[in-house]
Amino acid sequence: MTRERRPVICLLLLLLAWHPSAAQEPQAKAYPSRPIRIIVPFPAGGPTDILSRIVGQRMSEDFGQPVVIENRPGGNTIIGAELVARSAADGYTLLAAMDTTLVLNPAAIRNLPYDPLRDFAPITLAAKNTSLLTVRSGDGPGTIQELIARAKARSGRMNYGAGIITTRLAGYLFNREAGISVQLVPYKGSAEVVQGLLTGAVDYIVDGVASSLPLIKAGTFRPLAKLNGRPLPALPEVAPLSVVAGMPALEDISSWIAFVAPARTPRPIIERIQQEVAKMYADPALYERLEKSGINPVASTPEELDGFVRRETPRWETVLKESGIQLE
Repeated sequence: MTRERRPVICLLLLLLAWHPSAAQEPQAKAYPSRPIRIIVPFPAGGPTDILSRIVGQRMSEDFGQPVVIENRPGGNTIIGAELVARSAADGYTLLAAMDTTLVLNPAAIRNLPYDPLRDFAPITLAAKNTSLLTVRSGDGPGTIQELIARAKARSGRMNYGAGIITTRLAGYLFNREAGISVQLVPYKGSAEVVQGLLTGAVDYIVDGVASSLPLIKAGTFRPLAKLNGRPLPALPEVAPLSVVAGMPALEDISSWIAFVAPARTPRPIIERIQQEVAKMYADPALYERLEKSGINPVASTPEELDGFVRRETPRWETVLKESGIQLE
């Protein structure tokens, strides 16, 4: 080797040593070496919380490290999302993000303290949950047609409850298509929505399956329709709203959940978590457990999640603008 070539080769070796992938590989192989936090931006008891606890339990068993579910409700998921966006990009703080977090907050709030595409690294979709239009069994209508007739007879004097902005907008679309005037009572999460219907504070609710399911099974609540056509093993008899009421605008509405990490989290760590979720969803026992909880598990690659978010954004921006519904 000539003396002239030695500095060039040394420089190349130095650059290889400091290349991001070279630095990330040992870090990824050691991951996880301490507890992982999954931030749930809702109170305990809702679908996102239930899903995160089931996934976290299996992840802890497989990784050999504790997985802690930390509830940080408030601000339409903004409090939890901002916390994760500002966390270290090392794979030890994850966010159970919602459609609200990644699509609707950016559409509705100008000075949002995070950017869904810039501040988070997508990992995987986790669920596309079916929402229900539900009433009380004791004094509620027996069909969608009876609900619409009652609302028309009591124009402006009925109300509906919903938590996340997606279900609030789904309620708006139902009222618009049915030609009825019903007031929205907004809640912070599914647990409060269910309580509102239970106590009579609202006449009907639009909400995910998981929180209402025990009361439906007990005969306290009656689901009148589901808001998409996907199978719902927990309640196979419930028909789609688009079919029972002829409302094509409500043919495919889901409240979805995804796992994301702070931006710049090493790609090998992102892939390790994504592969773990895909592996656990391939387990029929765990998949069935989620379905029986009213959750429709769906996994994806990081690229598929990124594309899904980008497609959902213009769809819901239009409905949000038309509805006039404001985020608190």
